Amino acid sequence: MHIAFAADYVLPLPPGHRFPMLKYELLPEQLLHEGTATASDFFVPVPPALADVLLTHEADYVQRLLHGQLTRPEERASGFPWSPALVRRELILLGGTIGCAQRVLAAGEGVALNIAGGTHHAFAGRPEGFCLLNDQAVAANWLLAHEPTRVRQILIIDLDVHQGNGTAAIFRHEPRVFTFSMHGARNFPGRKEVSDLDLPLADGTGDAAYLALLADVLPRLLDEQVRPDFVFYLSGVDVLATDKLGYLALTREGCRRRDELVLAACHQRGLPVVVCMGGGYSQKIADIVEAHANTYRVAASLWD
Repeated sequence: MHIAFAADYVLPLPPGHRFPMLKYELLPEQLLHEGTATASDFFVPVPPALADVLLTHEADYVQRLLHGQLTRPEERASGFPWSPALVRRELILLGGTIGCAQRVLAAGEGVALNIAGGTHHAFAGRPEGFCLLNDQAVAANWLLAHEPTRVRQILIIDLDVHQGNGTAAIFRHEPRVFTFSMHGARNFPGRKEVSDLDLPLADGTGDAAYLALLADVLPRLLDEQVRPDFVFYLSGVDVLATDKLGYLALTREGCRRRDELVLAACHQRGLPVVVCMGGGYSQKIADIVEAHANTYRVAASLWD
């Protein structure tokens, strides 16, 4: 496996902030401690060139973000207080997902995972919901711009409990990127965008119904409707019944089986896949870390 991680992923936040930043520190430790990953699996990403960020994001917004000129409503919508450390974190997250894409593309298949990322609420010109720059969108546009002969069709599989509204809006008119979001119907955002395929789920949807729906739709996307040659997977664990912000009711085992469905399907078809962690807001940090660790365990078992 290739795993992107940098110390900059762990952003100091004010006391009592509701974002579980600690998970980015604990998850690599857990993977190394249990032997799911070794030190050689990790790489330290670097921020992308500004020109590559501007393939996705509006120049005025990026400049205001870089120089601390976001409006108060924008800063509130982002969920984070602005700081130079925040800007560096956002840029290096992009580098992590691009670096993952570069590594699996060089191999022609396989899996790479970003310890953070999945910032799918970021729009081209504004932040939202703990997302300031959209890492999977930036990486997808990087591939289309720099590897047009090798990557012609991208599928984004977004299984966070929240709809990937920013991603849907960014690729609304881009036929080479198919956006698929399966999410809680009543979850944030209140105003949904239109993905290429949206599957909104009722409150309390559990393992059986969730996994049956995913198992039905995924092969059709991979083999008939989209036929991608590159996949991005957003594996948010806020689908858990223990999540404070989500309305679905998956067990930890159900969440693991979800990851197995997606990653096994990509593995069987020899598709390169980049995984980003997305959300997770369970009361106990151990529940969040364990659910995220399962994604890596599944990947390691398939690409050993």
